[in-house]
Amino acid sequence: MNRQPASLFTIFGATGDLAQRMLLPSLYSLEREGMLPEGLRILGTARSEHDDGSFRNAVAEAIARFIPESERNEDCLARLLARVHYQAAALGDAASFEALGQRLHSLRDERDVVYHLSTAPRFYAPICDAIGAQGLGGPGTRVLLEKPIGRDLASAIAINDGVGRVFDEERIFRVDHYLGKEAVQNLLALRFGNALFEPLWNTRHVEQVQITVAETVGVEGRGDYYDESGAMRDMVQNHLLQLLCLVAMEPPTHFEPTAVRNEKIKVLRSLRAIGRDEVARETVTGQYTAGAVAGKAVPGYLEELGRASTTETFVALRAHIDNWRWRGVPFYLRTGKRMPQRRTEIVLQFRSVPHSIFDAGASKLAPNALVIRMQPEEHIELRLMNKTPGLDRHGLQLSQVALDMDMQEEFASARRRLAYERLYLDAIEGNGTLFVRRDETEAAWQWVDAIQDGWRRAGITPKPYPAGTNGPASAHTLTEKHGHDWLD
Repeated sequence: MNRQPASLFTIFGATGDLAQRMLLPSLYSLEREGMLPEGLRILGTARSEHDDGSFRNAVAEAIARFIPESERNEDCLARLLARVHYQAAALGDAASFEALGQRLHSLRDERDVVYHLSTAPRFYAPICDAIGAQGLGGPGTRVLLEKPIGRDLASAIAINDGVGRVFDEERIFRVDHYLGKEAVQNLLALRFGNALFEPLWNTRHVEQVQITVAETVGVEGRGDYYDESGAMRDMVQNHLLQLLCLVAMEPPTHFEPTAVRNEKIKVLRSLRAIGRDEVARETVTGQYTAGAVAGKAVPGYLEELGRASTTETFVALRAHIDNWRWRGVPFYLRTGKRMPQRRTEIVLQFRSVPHSIFDAGASKLAPNALVIRMQPEEHIELRLMNKTPGLDRHGLQLSQVALDMDMQEEFASARRRLAYERLYLDAIEGNGTLFVRRDETEAAWQWVDAIQDGWRRAGITPKPYPAGTNGPASAHTLTEKHGHDWLD
């Protein structure tokens, strides 16, 4: 369906932390580069009592706090603030939602409307019902939902059904902010814009794949939310499976929403189930204790939370994709809090040469590897064997070297964008390629639910690991027993 750029962008939860740190700064940056459509209005809404003037002051404060000084411009800020309006509303207060509806009607013209629900997922369906009751959910509207959708398959289905009563599927844009990151999009360019890798991107040539999303932070004031979620729901279901899909999917026919999503869902449906009989050998779960990160002492999870808990802050697992391309290739997924360093990284390790012509005593051949680092800095490395300089009187000496493309150096003049800049621009223009479809969300939950049910049935609880380490020792056993090692 052809869509026109939106003329009204409404943020529910506009006074929240995500809005302050990411959403409002992203709108400022789009304004600064002249990418917001002419006449676009921005309406913030939340329970907080603001009028237009006080909310504009709050927006200006967020820009001053989260936009680098070198990128601040008073004229640009004035243009953005001229677009900004505010209307307080609270679920359960019918009068306030009626007033919100009247404000939306007054600000809307004949063009499209985007609603971003930057709220807890349990509010998605009630908010959409309220939008529908005001006659503001029909054609020409679309809604953004923050993932994770629910906390398991049953709750995800209930939320999706509730939102679907008002918005049909093609107008629901599920946000995984990882998909808005430049480095994640560059993964698609690397795979499908270069003839070099595609012939090697399969079980014949790839021995193993590793995907790591490591954080140095703890729960950072999100203890109550995180304790209900844990690393499996918060990161594996949400982000790591999306990265796995982009690594493993077949080439889509076009770079457009339906084609890309069709290939991702095929990967999710090909994931081999991990249940009660497999969780002990295919998964590791951990919880950080007191330790040190970057030389600074930090408390353990239970100390931060202030109560007993069996919620996992670390997950490592060995996944298999049972299809023609990847049969027999293990995908090692790993994520955790309070790790030694912050990084998001994908590693494809290629199979060893079938026979070495070099003296085994003089040189040990390391397998080639493609390392795609996404954060904190974006690098792409191709690790190859190379002759070590010297006369080699006792046999040719080889060393592994890296062909390294430093994206920061290569594109030094390009500004590093917030993920929501791309996602917001696509949402305003109605492009759903980088958003997640309902069947993807539910297929991911089905796979994750089986693992968590397996943990419960097998009585598996998180193993302790000191903050500042790479997780429990059993995470290394997970790979080593198959002849592999994590790339640390």
